[in-house]
Amino acid sequence: MAIIQNVENLHSDKTIEDKVISLIDQLSATENSTEKDLLYILNNISKKSALHLYKTAREKSALYYEDRVYMRALIEFTNYCKQGCNYCGIRAFNSNVDRYRLSKEEILDCCKEGYELGYKTFVMQGGEDNFFSDEMIADIIKTIKETYPDCAITLSFGEKPKESYQKYFDAGCDRYLLRHETASKELYEHLHPKPMSFENRMKCLNDLKDIGFQVGAGYMVGSPRQTNEDLVKDLLFLKEFQPHMCGIGPYVCHSDTPFKGERTATVEETRVMVALTRLLCPKALLPAATAMGTVDPVGREKALKSGANVVMPKVTPRSVRAKYELYADMICVDDEASHCRSCIEGRINMAGYQVDLQRGDHVDCEVE
Repeated sequence: MAIIQNVENLHSDKTIEDKVISLIDQLSATENSTEKDLLYILNNISKKSALHLYKTAREKSALYYEDRVYMRALIEFTNYCKQGCNYCGIRAFNSNVDRYRLSKEEILDCCKEGYELGYKTFVMQGGEDNFFSDEMIADIIKTIKETYPDCAITLSFGEKPKESYQKYFDAGCDRYLLRHETASKELYEHLHPKPMSFENRMKCLNDLKDIGFQVGAGYMVGSPRQTNEDLVKDLLFLKEFQPHMCGIGPYVCHSDTPFKGERTATVEETRVMVALTRLLCPKALLPAATAMGTVDPVGREKALKSGANVVMPKVTPRSVRAKYELYADMICVDDEASHCRSCIEGRINMAGYQVDLQRGDHVDCEVE
């Protein structure tokens, strides 16, 4: 199952290495690639060609976003979930989870704290919790927008009927993040038990685009049974779908799931995929996933140096942060929101980038 095996290699066959570098340059120039060429890159990338890839991806990002890194305030508002995804720590069948829900007032308190810290985007993320009706979510969105009209709202709340998405959009929600997780139907079914379906996930993504959201997709790197061929499918799907945002993070094992004991992905494997996604979707907003910081203390900085340009510090109340455990050993669960804000800003600056606290819309969707 091992993916992108050679990325840590100190040495590589020069002829193969030169070809990989040539294919990376060709991809950067055309912003397109073939299945065969992408697979060749993944199967043969070395430390030298990976460094070239990261540099090329940074340069591509700078064409549209210069050296800016957008900061969003993350509010994890419920860890209840009706789904049983085999990789997720808050899956419905995990009886060890201490469940919680934030009230509307608590969510608004998070927004108030975030706004005072300078954030202009609130990211509401939660499990698929049927307690929150469409009307409740729409009311929360409407209140936030009325209170903070200069801010954007991103919602990440799973699979819903198109009618529900329309209600969220009409209430003022700007963006919706729904990671596709994998573009391989076979792998999707290994990661997600029935009644979840690959077809419905893709339908939801297309519904969101049809409605007019800035849409986010995304996938895990190194999930159980994933192959380089599967990762190529992800890249080709993203090239065709052209999401406004794309969340890419390493698979991190959680012991209270059916995948207990599986291998956790490396930061370098994930960096390769962030960089290739940047070259295929040059205008996309790519978060430096918190999971990168879990796997490597400077993982988020490495993601930024590979083409990422978004970070999402938590403003979730400290009293419940540790309960939103999607994967093991999540970082930043005990920090004050103000500390997260200053810590991340320092890391961004040390990595050579500038913090941008504005809405940070996709370059083709900027709001006056």
